[in-house]
Amino acid sequence: MESRTAAILTAKDERFLQSFEAAAIPFGEWKHRTHLKVAVLYLRRFPLDMAIARMRDGIKALNAAHGTADAPDRGYHETMTVAWMRLVHFTLGEYGSVGTADQFLDEHPELLSRHMLRFYYSRDRILSWEAKEKFLEPDLAEFPKSRPPPPPKPLPQFPGPVR
Repeated sequence: MESRTAAILTAKDERFLQSFEAAAIPFGEWKHRTHLKVAVLYLRRFPLDMAIARMRDGIKALNAAHGTADAPDRGYHETMTVAWMRLVHFTLGEYGSVGTADQFLDEHPELLSRHMLRFYYSRDRILSWEAKEKFLEPDLAEFPKSRPPPPPKPLPQFPGPVR
């Protein structure tokens, strides 16, 4: 789908991403929206698999810098990371990459609900150690899939040979 306006990468976004990659985002600022902002910025730059790998590495480094222990309710969670990356990727694909990362998130408040994964995963599945360690597909509903692009429109036919 063609975006309505071009994606905008601001100097502030660039510094933010550099802070993430340097594991320098303060613990108190590392919230759900911050995760999503990194996701949007990475998915605008890289294919999904590469964006997921960079997000995974960055979160693990940031958790280490913050001294975040790996426990059932904290630390890196593979299924949650991949699931959110897939949902942001879908939203970017369906609605276009509009404006800055913050503007994109403001236009898509559905992504800002930390509880959205409850539509896809049962409590037992998402909170399992297995889900923390490796990506598990949803057990309640499939993730949305982008529609294929429409077929190209046929060129107008002109009567007779073209000279």
